[in-house]
Amino acid sequence: MLDRILSGDRPRSPLLTALLLAILLGLAFTPFLFGGAQPINTAAKICVFIVLVASYDLLIGYTGIVSFAHTMFFGIGGYGVGLALNAWGATWPAALAGWLLALLLGVALALVIGLFSLRVRAIFYAMITLAVASAFAVLASQLSDITGGEDGRSFRVPEILRPGTRLLAEPVLGVDITGRILAYYLVFVAALVLFLVLLRVVNSPFGRVLQAIRENDFRAEALGYRTVWYRTGANCVAAAVAVLAGGLYALWLRYTGPDTTLSFTIMVDILLMVVIGGMGTLYGSVIGATLFVIAQNYLQKLMGIAAKATEAIPVLSRLLDPDRWLLWLGILFVLSVYFFPTGIVGRLRGAAERQR
Repeated sequence: MLDRILSGDRPRSPLLTALLLAILLGLAFTPFLFGGAQPINTAAKICVFIVLVASYDLLIGYTGIVSFAHTMFFGIGGYGVGLALNAWGATWPAALAGWLLALLLGVALALVIGLFSLRVRAIFYAMITLAVASAFAVLASQLSDITGGEDGRSFRVPEILRPGTRLLAEPVLGVDITGRILAYYLVFVAALVLFLVLLRVVNSPFGRVLQAIRENDFRAEALGYRTVWYRTGANCVAAAVAVLAGGLYALWLRYTGPDTTLSFTIMVDILLMVVIGGMGTLYGSVIGATLFVIAQNYLQKLMGIAAKATEAIPVLSRLLDPDRWLLWLGILFVLSVYFFPTGIVGRLRGAAERQR
């Protein structure tokens, strides 16, 4: 049964299995384990970014395509759901209609970009996607009457998902079950289902062909596979999942704007998460996204505690100043890439194979 759920792609490392199980259980029970708004916001962001990073890994890790347009599809999903709820009212039909329109637009753009651009060399394709993504970000900022420009759009969600909606009269394990809790579990379940779908895709015959193209596209072409069509198909699947992830994130934030979905900084973050977790291993997206988002949200606070504890050592205290958290974040990721060149998942699997 477990093999069918995981599409026959087990973690293949006891330590990796334990880490993945800990992350799954931690995300599943976050509302009951941690109090306050920040833990549940962090957990929801982890869920969304696991899916987003996994969909990008389908391109860069399994197919060998370097794209800088992934945040564009993420933004299309966010704007599709957000603008639909803002314009048509806070109803489920409006949200679903916005999601569907965003999905159609995202897949159509991915198809056009793939068919016209994937025939060129990798570096030129990367530049083309960067240009398209930049143009879309500028367009979203300029069409302020529709998108809200740089300020974005806030909107209301269906009543059942609102924080003020109480779903049960009595608390469960000391936690009031509100619409916010339901919204979190909507994000969690949707992210889990999308991740398992991607796991099935990469372990299907289609996924095997993608890996063959990554290893040697000339040989794959010689065997009769039309590599452009397979690459375009991978581009469309990855775009569709990114659109769905963007819609989930907008629904959780109740806001959509260029900084939350279209920023090039997000694209850099996705690349870092893929590299840290391990390219060509969807489980790497789980590890990479979890570590990165937790570091983003809690490293500054931990440094503040460390700076107070080392006040007697002036130099060390200044180095640990919370304002320098980005410096230490960069150092940590440089070290992780140096010590885990194949990513954390690749290193753990390699160690397990050597032990066997």
